[in-house]
Amino acid sequence: MFAPIAVALAVGILGRIYLALKPPPPKICGSPGGPPVTSPRVKLSDGRHLSYREMGVPKEDAKHKIIVIHGFDSSKDLSLPVSQELMEEQKIYFLFFDRAGYGESDPHPSRSVKSEAYDIQELADKLSGASLVVPFVHYWWPCLPAKVAREGLRRLLRCDQWTFRVAHYAPWLFYWWMTQKWFPSLSIMAGNMAMLSPQDVEMIAKWSETPSVGYAKWEFDPQDLKNPFPNNDGSVHIWQGYEDRMIPFQINRYVSEKLPWIHYHEVQDAGHLMIFKKEICEAIIRALIVTY
Repeated sequence: MFAPIAVALAVGILGRIYLALKPPPPKICGSPGGPPVTSPRVKLSDGRHLSYREMGVPKEDAKHKIIVIHGFDSSKDLSLPVSQELMEEQKIYFLFFDRAGYGESDPHPSRSVKSEAYDIQELADKLSGASLVVPFVHYWWPCLPAKVAREGLRRLLRCDQWTFRVAHYAPWLFYWWMTQKWFPSLSIMAGNMAMLSPQDVEMIAKWSETPSVGYAKWEFDPQDLKNPFPNNDGSVHIWQGYEDRMIPFQINRYVSEKLPWIHYHEVQDAGHLMIFKKEICEAIIRALIVTY
């Protein structure tokens, strides 16, 4: 009598664990029961759709075309503080898009760093755009000295350190970790401002006046990258805020030193949200235009 009860109990417990670990199916925009599609979208070769938004001069009149990639917990509707005068003067066309699974773009069940790059490449081919700046880092790149990786990771809040470790070492636990209530997970989702620099807090305060994970195993190591512009027909830049507490400067600085073809710009007195400061944003745009 006891054995069947024990088996039933074990099955019930395992079933609850499975449901806790498994994320619910996504509600795809435009599908029955899903949110409506309200933005223009392009259909990719694998059948998925990417939603996008355009800004600046018409792309057929543009001299410079820039694809803007939003960050975590954001979308194509982010607002860059670039003046209309600058866009018209330099004939700049901006293309914003929802990354896979964000906003009105279809999810990608096997989304990875490589698939993100292919999405951007295909989007650029279909809509004729190309130029981007990305300062993202990974604390487990083989090329990083252990001291540099440890120093960068330790600059994060303890709850964020554990979140990135779960994503890296036990990705199958990540959905449960991000939805459980026993331990703090990602500080930014909990509204914890301790992770932000004073400059970032000031920026968020201004936003409130006028309302408007990439840590699993990566498919490459930065040390393996080759200069994509050996004939100097293009360039790669990284702008890094020295006061950035979310993407520590030590790692991007180290990677740039090992890859001398990257133009590294370390901005003093700037945090993670420096791109939303008008003078810095326009300075970056102008630098891209000069070197493009």
